[in-house]
Amino acid sequence: MPTRLYLDNAATSYPKPDSVWDAMDRFNREVGANPGRGPYGEAAEAGALVRQCREALAQLFGVRDPDRFVFGLNGTDMLNLAIKGSVGRGDHVITTALDHNSVMRPLNELEARGVIEYTRLPGSPRGELDPARLEPEIRSNTRLIVAVHGSNVTGSLLPIEQLGRIARANGVRFLVDACQTAGCQPLNLSALSVDLLACSGHKGLLGPMGTGVLYVADDVELATVREGGTGSVSADDVQPSFLPDRFEAGTLNAGGIAGLLAGVRFLLEKGVHNVHAHKVKLVATFLEGVRSLPGVLAYGPSDPNRNAGVVSVSLRGLAPDEAARALDERHGIQVRPGLHCAPWAHRTLGTFPQGTVRFSFGYFNSVDQVQTAVRALGELTAA
Repeated sequence: MPTRLYLDNAATSYPKPDSVWDAMDRFNREVGANPGRGPYGEAAEAGALVRQCREALAQLFGVRDPDRFVFGLNGTDMLNLAIKGSVGRGDHVITTALDHNSVMRPLNELEARGVIEYTRLPGSPRGELDPARLEPEIRSNTRLIVAVHGSNVTGSLLPIEQLGRIARANGVRFLVDACQTAGCQPLNLSALSVDLLACSGHKGLLGPMGTGVLYVADDVELATVREGGTGSVSADDVQPSFLPDRFEAGTLNAGGIAGLLAGVRFLLEKGVHNVHAHKVKLVATFLEGVRSLPGVLAYGPSDPNRNAGVVSVSLRGLAPDEAARALDERHGIQVRPGLHCAPWAHRTLGTFPQGTVRFSFGYFNSVDQVQTAVRALGELTAA
């Protein structure tokens, strides 16, 4: 059986730093208490770990107040909170054709119930977005603009700086889906016109599954989508109005947050700029290699500096599922075929409904591994 070569980091990062597993194991074996739910030492330690994770995230994203970071189940959970907590009946929302179903499905559900209308900005055949398309679509009742930062299909980086400035100039709230870029791309939220930013904890932030993060800017008010116990102001039978408690009803995944803290600390130690530079090198190596392969077509930006570490390809005469299965069985290379929960992105690329084969690179991948993947693709296309 071939040695495992994991190139599916857009689904979840693997491997994690050893410190992540060590932190989770220690929490579960030695702490094991509910943060904010007791006066004893372990409960206080659990609460301190949760606080330290907020502080580490604030440092990573250039935010002064750690309480602006809310924890949840995953990136999808945080996007649902940000979208449904922002809009009301009669509102208009703008998103892009490159966005994930974690954005599209909540919007479609709201539209189907007659709550909102929404506009989908088209992307280019390379999976990129022209920011000049945004302002003409803004209406008097536009309440929210949602844009993915890095496409999970092509790796294209959308121009969130320009989109944010346009949104701010028109008094419209701006939500960024950073599930593919948090921890991989330098993001200073104090310098960006971003009102809300959602991300998963288990991808570029190197934490475990079951963790999600939502940044809420100082002047942003959101409605709750879930209410319950918080361990604070328990005499009141209404949800607290202050962050982060307002959006953290119920028991947090404290063991997961302990692991997320270790992942974020790892990134702070290594430097996100260095993580980004490494992924640029991996993407450049892959693109250079596949350009010489007849029958292989790569999608997305040609400049690896404008890529979040994700490249999709199609192989002439070979369906994506077949190609991915062959890569796994013959070479141990693990990639994801299909539509990647982003059907409109594939419509934009012209790869719907069959999809593509997606290669997504992480911090722990090497140039040698990428070259191995290119050689494996060459063998498939030569067969």
